[in-house]
Formats: sequence, structure tokens, C-alpha cells
Amino acid sequence: MIFLERDGSCINTQPNNPYYKKVFQFKELWESGQETFEIQTSGSTGTPKTITLDRKQMVASVKMTAKAFNLEEGDTAFCCLNIDYVAGMMMLVRAFEIGMDLVVVEPKSNPFEDIEKHLYILKSNRGHNFFAFVPLQIQTLLESKPIFTEILGSAKAIIIGGAAVNDSIVEKVQTIFPPVYVTYGMTETITHIATKRINGSEKEDFFNTLDGVDIQLNDENCLMIKSKTTGNEWITTNDVAEIINGSSFILHGRIDNVINSGGVKIQLEKVEKAAEGILKKLSTDEQKLCGRNFVFSLPDEKLGERLVFVLEKEVNHAFPSKEDATKIDILQGFKEILPKFEVPKEVFFVEKMIETPTGKIDKIKTINAYVLPQISNG
Repeated sequence: MIFLERDGSCINTQPNNPYYKKVFQFKELWESGQETFEIQTSGSTGTPKTITLDRKQMVASVKMTAKAFNLEEGDTAFCCLNIDYVAGMMMLVRAFEIGMDLVVVEPKSNPFEDIEKHLYILKSNRGHNFFAFVPLQIQTLLESKPIFTEILGSAKAIIIGGAAVNDSIVEKVQTIFPPVYVTYGMTETITHIATKRINGSEKEDFFNTLDGVDIQLNDENCLMIKSKTTGNEWITTNDVAEIINGSSFILHGRIDNVINSGGVKIQLEKVEKAAEGILKKLSTDEQKLCGRNFVFSLPDEKLGERLVFVLEKEVNHAFPSKEDATKIDILQGFKEILPKFEVPKEVFFVEKMIETPTGKIDKIKTINAYVLPQISNG
């Protein structure tokens, strides 16, 4: 862990840790006035690409975030996101530019796990902590020790990004008093350009853009974004959206997340949303079906592409018939609520999803490593 105070004093629990050395290297580059920084996109569904970030646009992003969440000098930024990617890097930049204290831990599913004796730093700064997590991290914390939930309660604001937030997380964050937001953005927009609060009496149904962000739709109803963080140029996303008013929108899914199965177009996010209720209904004390999951397509001679459902689940190899019965129950659940052509053809269990460096599910690698061997061995 690194605790870097705005006055320059520092606690570094692992001085030889290569990851923490990278934090200080980036700090030196930023303070030297470097104008551009190369960074990779996450590559969760395709090949990562390198993007050059401009310092002025990064500072503009900081100002937008500071205004949105009332961040100010003396607050504490908690960075548990990979600094090799934009979300983690911008947590560092916010701390440096605003004058915040900074706590950095290596990215992992439970970011408080190895620093429990140092949590007093956050606890003593109640109401002034700014947390940023991927969904898996906050879900792990909420399902772990009460002290971890207590620390979350010390926040000024909590943001969650990088992947879809499921209903289970939304339900659990209702126990937290500080505002919790889902964010929308990408590397090209230098993190979030819109937020949606998901807890408390001010819970929101739509994403609302930050000040200075303009949005519109192209001919395919994909969201387009323009702000100082994009160099005041329009960026076209792959996200199909509906604009409610000039500054609010609903996301319907990615235009490249549609498959054509037997001539019928299927939006994968719709099927994944249906899966949440099915798994919740089928879960028991004996068998929890709350693991991460996704819908994907596999090549099919007749249909072109066939829909499959992949669930992260500890597999009981001693009773394969019980596992088969669970798969049948899941498929039946889909059949009860979805049109026939949207029902997955198969269910696959994998014991551990493969992740990108930013903590997202790497769907392609998971399919290649764990699903295809099940087909070839079946």
C-alpha cells in the first residue's frame, strides 16, 4: 500500500513492489509537465489499441469530476484500479491536481483485504473519501467483513465503472448512506462523462452527463459525445442509446453486441438482464448461482451463430447429473420469460472467468480456454 499525503509525506508498505514503483514513476512524469501519455484500451471484447491522452484533456476531466462529486483539497482518493489503464491513471491525476491525499493498493477483487490494519487512514477521514471500483470489487467488499462495509460508509462518493452492475449489487448498496454512482465513459473520453446514482432517495433512472458534455445520436442510434475531454470533437461510440433530454440518456446495449442467429438479431444485454432474475430465483442456501456470467455466440452450421450462456460457478464434479439438472433449470427459466429465438441453446459452467487487466471479463479468452474444451470433450 502507498499512502501519499498532499504535503509530500509517504507511507509505502512495500518499497520494492514493481507496481508501486510505477505509481511514483507516473507521479514524476506528471509533475515534470509531460504533455501526452500513451495508454491501452482494455480489450475486453476485442484487440486492445493504444490511445494517446493529452494533458489538457486529462485536466479537463479532473475538473469535471471534481465538480460532479464536490472533490476538494484534503479529500482522499482511494485507487485500487490498474494504473496502466485510464480509470486507474485518472485516480492518480485527480489526487495530484486537486490536492487530495492518495491511497494506492494493487488491483484485486478485495482491495481492503491486505490493508486492514491501515484502514484507520480512511476511517479517520470520514465523509472525505472518494472510492472508484469495478463491480466485482464492491460486490466482494459488501459480501465480506462488516468493517469493510463500514469503510465504504465513510465515503464522500463511490463510483463504479468498467462493466455492467447487476441487480445484486444495486440491492446491496442500498445499505450504504453515501451516494453510489454507476459511471459511463471510455478511454477516448478520459473516463466518465456521465453518472447514474443507484442508491438512496435520489436514485436515478437515467445517466446524466457531467457539465460541459454534449450528446447526440447517429443514424444507427449510437451515442455521440463531445466535451473538452474529447478535444471538443465528436466521438461516436458503439453504444445504442435513447436520449431523454439534452443531458440524460438510457443505454440499450452495444451495437456490436448483437448476434444473428438463424436470421434473427439478438441483443445480448437483454438476455443477460433476464439471467439475473433467473439465477436469483434458482439460488438456494445449498447452491448459490450468483457468479459472474455472460451471453455469447458460438459458430453453428445451421444457425450461423448460436447463443450460449456462461456462468462462473464452482462445479461439483462428483455429481455431474446434478450439474446437468441445474443447467436444465436455467434453460427452462429463459424459456419462461424470453421469446424462443432469444433462449440460449446451451449453458456452460466455468470455475473462474478470465479477466482483462482492468478486471472485466475477457469473454473471448474465457470461451477459448473453458467453453470450447467442454464442447470438444462432450
